[in-house]
Amino acid sequence: MQVRVLDTTLRDGEQTPGVSLTPEEKLRIALKIDALGADIIEAGSAITSEGEREGIRKITSEGLRAEICSFARAVREDIDAAISCDVDSVHLVVPTSDLHLEHKLRKTREEVLEQAVDCTEYAVDHGILVELSAEDSTRSDMDFLRTIFREGIEAGAERICACDTVGILTPERSYEFYRGLSELGAPLSVHCHNDFGLAVANSLAGLRAGASEVHATINGIGERAGNAALEEVVVALKSLYDVDTSINIEMLYETSRMVARMTGVYLQPNKAIVGENAFAHESGIHADGVLKKAETYEPITPEMVGHRRRFVMGKHIGTHALRKRLDELGMKVADDKLMEIFRRVKTLGDMGKCVTDVDLQAIAEDVLGVMEDKVVDLQEVTIVSGNRVTPTASVKLRVDDREVLEAGTGVGPVDAAIVAIKKSLEDFADITLEEYHVDAITGGTDALIDVVIKLRHGDRIISARSTQPDIIMASVEAFLSGVNRLLANEKSEGTH
Repeated sequence: MQVRVLDTTLRDGEQTPGVSLTPEEKLRIALKIDALGADIIEAGSAITSEGEREGIRKITSEGLRAEICSFARAVREDIDAAISCDVDSVHLVVPTSDLHLEHKLRKTREEVLEQAVDCTEYAVDHGILVELSAEDSTRSDMDFLRTIFREGIEAGAERICACDTVGILTPERSYEFYRGLSELGAPLSVHCHNDFGLAVANSLAGLRAGASEVHATINGIGERAGNAALEEVVVALKSLYDVDTSINIEMLYETSRMVARMTGVYLQPNKAIVGENAFAHESGIHADGVLKKAETYEPITPEMVGHRRRFVMGKHIGTHALRKRLDELGMKVADDKLMEIFRRVKTLGDMGKCVTDVDLQAIAEDVLGVMEDKVVDLQEVTIVSGNRVTPTASVKLRVDDREVLEAGTGVGPVDAAIVAIKKSLEDFADITLEEYHVDAITGGTDALIDVVIKLRHGDRIISARSTQPDIIMASVEAFLSGVNRLLANEKSEGTH
């Protein structure tokens, strides 16, 4: 069994609130979806506007492999608009529930049936394939629904589709519903909306029941809560049911990213299959398991869908995943340094921060630059600052086994801290701050701060850095790191 896929990203997907694609954008997405392997591309609704027709014509003029389809109501004017765009088929949609007939169309069942048959015949007579679709079919009288489909098939419709327009099916009911329609003598399509988060499950159930085609959108976009997500349906069919489609699964992630960019509808990180966290691991136990055997915590490989595996650095990370990521970043670290990096990452995780690769590199570089034997060791630092208070700092240092306590004031808390440290060191060395530079590595008020300084002692100049979420501590540690390197060099030369 092979399931056909009708991609309606450019029609139902474009009905997502706030999404409006230009003809050129529609063409770019259509080219991508054709390369992805969709059997049918519903390129839009030709009756909508001249711009919509221009977009559909751009797509039909490309000679794509996929069948190009236009949405149409059961109105001859809609079909004429579709014909003018040189489409292969129309998705002819007819409301069938009494709710829609009475309150939207204000027509009787007999009138709607007559329209459906007339427009099917009209389209077929003009050489257009018809997929006859029942809108709000899941709230329709089943006898009337079957009548619409039977007479549509007799009028020349080659495919039929039952739409769960407001997403009220459950998987159990979906199976029974589509099984009852699969015996009507024409290929049956499943079209499910996601109002209760069941669109994919209901689509799979309908396909199990005998439907042979599924309507879906990239990333599940669509009006209200969206449609069945194409990537989820296709991968579930392949991995869980051993059912093939024409979709090139390895292109799913790149197609998802493109559609997200062009529509401006970005995905939640935990979106199945294509979300940024779909193959991300932080927990130490999980990450360790994945490193040893991916299948321990991944039902499919990221490569299968063109995605990538990544390990998120946070409070749940383990040392195995941390070392692997450092190796991937080209940073070889000894065990003791690894444990210090591990401690810092955990500390930041406890503060609610997720450590990015840029953060991790800065932390590792900072740790790798820390000296084992410190001449000067920070014991304590206290800062007082405010709009009506002169910034004041007190520091307690251990210098060559002597405890030194000193205070200082400055134009700000960082300046005050540096002044206090310099005063503490006056009896040991004349250290001059030559240059001070600070960067926020990543965005946000909780970003890691990277401080780089240059210190002079005599004719020797040295650079030092520190990376911390606190600008004061980053500045203090960078200053003391440079001091230790200067004094350690003097010790080794016997000049201190």
